[in-house]
Amino acid sequence: MTKEHLQRRLAAILAADVAGYSRLMGSDEEGTLTQIKSLRKNLIDPTITAHRGRMVKTTGDGMLVEFASVVDAARGAAEIQRAMAAQNISVPQHKRIEFRIGIHVGDIIIDENDIFGDGVNIAARLEGIAEPGGICVSDDAQRQIRGKAGLAFDEMGLQSLKNIAEPMLTWRLLIDDKLSSISKHAETPLRPDLPDKPSIAVLPFQNMSGDPEQEYFADGIVEEIITALSRFKSLFVIARNSSFTYKGKAVDIKQVGRELGVRYVVEGSVRKGAGTLRITGQLIDATTGAHLWADRFEGRLDDVFALQDMITEGVVSAIEPTVQKAEIELAARRRPANLSAYDLCLRAQPHFHSMTHEGLAEALWLSERALEIDPNYGFAAHLAGSCHALRIAQGWANDLNREMAETTRLFSLALSIDEHDPDFLASVGFVTSYLTEDFPTAAEMVDRAVVLNPNSALAWNMRGYAYLFGGKAAEAVRSFEKTVRLNPLDPMLFLALAPMGIALIELRRFDDAVAVARKAARQNQTYATTYRCLASALAHLECEAEVKQAVAHLLAIEPNFRVSEWLKRGAQWHRHNRLTIEGIRKAGLPE
Repeated sequence: MTKEHLQRRLAAILAADVAGYSRLMGSDEEGTLTQIKSLRKNLIDPTITAHRGRMVKTTGDGMLVEFASVVDAARGAAEIQRAMAAQNISVPQHKRIEFRIGIHVGDIIIDENDIFGDGVNIAARLEGIAEPGGICVSDDAQRQIRGKAGLAFDEMGLQSLKNIAEPMLTWRLLIDDKLSSISKHAETPLRPDLPDKPSIAVLPFQNMSGDPEQEYFADGIVEEIITALSRFKSLFVIARNSSFTYKGKAVDIKQVGRELGVRYVVEGSVRKGAGTLRITGQLIDATTGAHLWADRFEGRLDDVFALQDMITEGVVSAIEPTVQKAEIELAARRRPANLSAYDLCLRAQPHFHSMTHEGLAEALWLSERALEIDPNYGFAAHLAGSCHALRIAQGWANDLNREMAETTRLFSLALSIDEHDPDFLASVGFVTSYLTEDFPTAAEMVDRAVVLNPNSALAWNMRGYAYLFGGKAAEAVRSFEKTVRLNPLDPMLFLALAPMGIALIELRRFDDAVAVARKAARQNQTYATTYRCLASALAHLECEAEVKQAVAHLLAIEPNFRVSEWLKRGAQWHRHNRLTIEGIRKAGLPE
């Protein structure tokens, strides 16, 4: 639809879904669908109509409704939740159908029978943070409802909503005393559902030294870890005020997970002795009690702030990849029916890590499916763009110009969805440096990315590439070294080691380049860049027999390799990586 035909209007938007829908479908698919259909026919649709709402669309577990009045939307939502609570009194907790509802008032775009825009997106995000059986409204909506509908509110404070740039003040709608009475007689108290991304709480570390001054240091460490983890947009991190309600208490980790609605919990201890400080930390799966990671950090108290930074970096750089690995393994065990966009991307990652032609094709297909389900899922766009970028690097692009265009489009799409995500920003900086002559813009992007999240190994890796393509080899090496330090056990670490080797060639450190390339090759023997680096460095060192082996391995991965075609893949190669190109030609690879 052209801009001339777009219609806009101010409206109240109600978004709702069924809490625990996947669990309900897994235990009784037909029964759940029958119940939801009956509820729509006998309760939801008549209530919406009675309050002058329009059902825009429904999904298997959700619905989107438009109202001309936000007061009507609130009254209708409250009536639905009262009726649902009454029906659930005698139903066991695990069998209850409970709706979560979000309400916002704002500008929307009308396209035939569908609606779009920030007004819709915010309502959907508010629904995601509502309790089962509850209603969450935006501050704009609350201001228009209060005093008019006989409804009360409880402030929830500022909330960071997915893909919404600034935190928003939100309110919990208190339906009435009748619902409160029903809730008191419920079989079990309501617990927050696990969010649709990895969720984690960092509990206060236990002070084992008996020194009250170390209490402040321990609390400071935990606050730093919470802040650092919060910079990862892929994680849902419980705020400090909630975590610290457990300070000084003996806790059951599983109970903490249920009360906070998180899958992972970090706990630890601090012990001082003889001018040194020892910190222990461990990551636990709160749903099973299994320990996923544990480590110990020691340092002298001469520079407390440097010690605090070291410990924070060590803990965070271990936790983020450990959580990601656990989530991928969890997705592999889930039933394949009714997979969400998030599940599809998790399933794509082992195929992505395989670095095979078939694996990248499967990862691309899965990430594109995820984008079809959720066009606003930035990670899916980023993953699909990464698949195209690796196909280019491996020489597997059937249509080079198309693959380059798709890489740029998908990375840019991810950034447009969340312009504050450091990994997305760094990837666009990488593409800018690789495909254009605009290094200043690329450098600005990647530098901002590592400021936004100095613990992101991916952002540092993309910064290394950008500086390598921009002719800044020494700074590229520093960035790649930071990547390795942040994520030393990453199965994709060769993606940092191989380009580090190329940067070392440009610095005439040929022996170091060979050592780094061989380390990359030990980790993965199917990445073409590793063997281009190895062949070039060995050629500069005039190691003829070893050069032949590296060339043979490269041509086994990329049989049609030609130097001239390779140079077309990046605008900067011919200007800033002359020693690498010279070594490639010395190695005898075909022009």
